[in-house]
Amino acid sequence: MTDKRNNETVNEHNTGSNAVDNLRVFWLKNGKKLSIVLGAVVLFVAGFMLYKSFVQRPKIEEALDRSFKAQEYFAKDSFNLALNGDGVNPGFVAIAGRYSGTPTGNLANFYAGVCYIKLNQNDKAVKYLSEFKTGSKPVQQRAYKLLGDAYGDMGNGAKALENYKKAATTFEDDATASADALFSAAYLAQHVLNNKKEAIDLYTQLKEKYPRTQQGFDADKYLAQLGVYNVN
Repeated sequence: MTDKRNNETVNEHNTGSNAVDNLRVFWLKNGKKLSIVLGAVVLFVAGFMLYKSFVQRPKIEEALDRSFKAQEYFAKDSFNLALNGDGVNPGFVAIAGRYSGTPTGNLANFYAGVCYIKLNQNDKAVKYLSEFKTGSKPVQQRAYKLLGDAYGDMGNGAKALENYKKAATTFEDDATASADALFSAAYLAQHVLNNKKEAIDLYTQLKEKYPRTQQGFDADKYLAQLGVYNVN
């Protein structure tokens, strides 16, 4: 029994020694490369932290400061000033470009898009609204609806329909806004695109999903125009 235990101890010692030897050989072969990779990772992380502390954060704060006057002009319906600034304070166009990558720069795209729609410059509205992305579902829903309106006014029915449908499904908890977007999509499909099948499908969704809204209540009338009656 003692001999067996001794043999097991010797085998364990040999196994451990072999593992150490293998590790030593591996390090001799690859240690320089690993050191370079590790050093690069450390430098990258340190650089990223410095960037966030000394570049990104001040830029975010500066963007917020610089956008105040543009938002004030927007609230007063002074859309040209809100867009282009007053010679001292920048407008949303400059803020969107200068502070891209910040939350304020992103939001400036939304404001710029709205201003251009108010000024009936739909091609520019599309440019800025398409750049805007947010995790806020109500705001993103509004942006898609505005994109649908802008494309519709430009005569691009297919893109208008696409964005109305996105607006209808982005934040369904808001029944009023979702029903409005879905109705816009259905009406466009019926009267502009002459796509009867699409229109019927959209009006039916409207009736089923939002029966308590005005658009949902009116859906039967439009379905009847398309030859569809008593849809449950």
